[in-house]
Amino acid sequence: MTPNRVPTSLEIPAELRPVYANLVRIAHSPADLVLDFAHLLPGETRTQVNARVIMSPLSAKLLLRALTENLARYEAAFGEIHMPASTLADQLFRPFQPPEAPPADEGKP
Repeated sequence: MTPNRVPTSLEIPAELRPVYANLVRIAHSPADLVLDFAHLLPGETRTQVNARVIMSPLSAKLLLRALTENLARYEAAFGEIHMPASTLADQLFRPFQPPEAPPADEGKP
């Protein structure tokens, strides 16, 4: 801990429910970054935002630093996290591909 830092105690309200997210949409203005968290099910194209976090750019940069440090510790303890060849963003933002039509039966009149 740095000398100028005061320890912070976080209290979690009993009614607070955890939210699982595998998708985050990030938007920004000159003053804020907005993170919308959602859970997208496989095969679905629509989902609903479950949580919205609004941060100052400084807080977002500190979050980035904290995530980077924690992911490095995680990988040191459990091994490297391998990224898939295609990302969720690649899957979400590629043009819609309709399913192929079944082959026509050639033996039927």
